[in-house]
Order: sequence, then structure tokens, then C-alpha cells
Amino acid sequence: MGTSSRKQPLYDQLVDILRDKIENEMEPGDLLPSERELSERYGLSRTTVRLALKELETLGLISRRHGKGTYVTDLSGGAMDLSSNYSFTQQMREVGRVPKTVDLDFETRDATKSVADRMNLHLGDKVIYMRRLRLADGVPMMLERTYVPLSHFLGFTKKDLEGKSLYAIIENDYHETIRVAEEEFFATVARKDDAEVLGISEGAPVLQLSRVTYNDKNDVIEFTHSVARADQFKYKISHVRG
Repeated sequence: MGTSSRKQPLYDQLVDILRDKIENEMEPGDLLPSERELSERYGLSRTTVRLALKELETLGLISRRHGKGTYVTDLSGGAMDLSSNYSFTQQMREVGRVPKTVDLDFETRDATKSVADRMNLHLGDKVIYMRRLRLADGVPMMLERTYVPLSHFLGFTKKDLEGKSLYAIIENDYHETIRVAEEEFFATVARKDDAEVLGISEGAPVLQLSRVTYNDKNDVIEFTHSVARADQFKYKISHVRG
């Protein structure tokens, strides 16, 4: 690789080269050469190549799948609309993808201080805790940790989730009227345990999302904290001028 007049670090030069190829010569889902192949092709150390790939992953241009390789990210899919009531199942269907939910945990817990504060509960109040993996077209998209107050959902079991969305259960089975869902999100990197479930590298870019849902009596009926893959997930917000 030639010397740059801008005296960029070598890994930064490689980032520019690979980014140009990804954006102009490759298609979403294409497999990139291995670290060894890139090292030999450009005369760089494996460490330099690894740093460049890490930067491209942070930019959301590639995704690294354990044991399978590094692929060009597909960012052409539909985005989630934050201006409407949120339902992963519904939104995925609307953009032409097949949603699937894997229920990893379902149990009754005592509310911790952080959960109690977000849900306007007392410390130790009973909540139902769910940990669920969301997929679209078989690809892990998001890991959700959801809490609902036991007092509003007596008799709610894991079996109730089979073939139903949580919001359908809330509205149809427990006759709760969803008034508003407040959601905030920010970019960060994946922790080891979340990365393993999502099939991404530890430290890969993710979105952290927190959602608090209220019923028509202004009771909090759901608190969900989610980790979403940045290479698979997009949000959009529609502003309507009044």
C-alpha cells in the first residue's frame, strides 16, 4: 500500500480503501476477505487489519459473525417509526420481514431500585421479568429485558406468549388501554453476554433503548430495556408540523 500524503495511520488508510470498495463495488451480504488475506494483499500486519475492520464495524458498514466471517451490512431495510405505538412484530411485518421471538427467561421478581424508580413502584414490589431475543428473517436483531407489574397481570404465564405479541396480550387479554410509550435511545458498544446472544463481536456498536409504557390511568404497565444491533436496526422519526 502506497504512502499517503496525508500521513494517515496505516489502519486509517485501509479503512478508506475498504470503505470505497464496500460503497462502490460490493453488495449487502458480500463476504469480505479474511484478516490473513487482507494482510497479505495490502502488506499490513494482522493487528493493523484488525483495527481497520473494527473501525468499519463501528461505522456500521460491516458485521462480523463468529466462525463465519465478515459481511457487508445491509442497511436498506425499513426503519422503525418512533412516532407510533411500538410493536416489533408489527413493524417487521410492515417492512416485509418475518419476525420471530425466542423467550429466554420468564419469572417473577422483586423490583430493584432502578426498576421500581422507572415503573413508579415500591422497592420489592413484584414484577414479571421477561428476556426475549427478537429476530427478523432468522437474523438476531435485538435483546429485550421487559418488566410488567404483577398486580396488573395476575395469571400471566410464559405460555401466554406463544403466538402472541406482548402488546396484544396487554390490550386483548388484560384489557389495558395503552395511552403512550416513551422511548429513549443512545449508541454504545455490546457487552460480552449480550454480544454472544446477538451473534456479534464484543464491543460492536449497538443501540441501547429504554421504553416506558403507560395505560389510560397513567400507570406504568411496561418497562423494557433493549440492546439492538446497530448493523441491522434503524429508527426513523416523523415530525408533523402543527
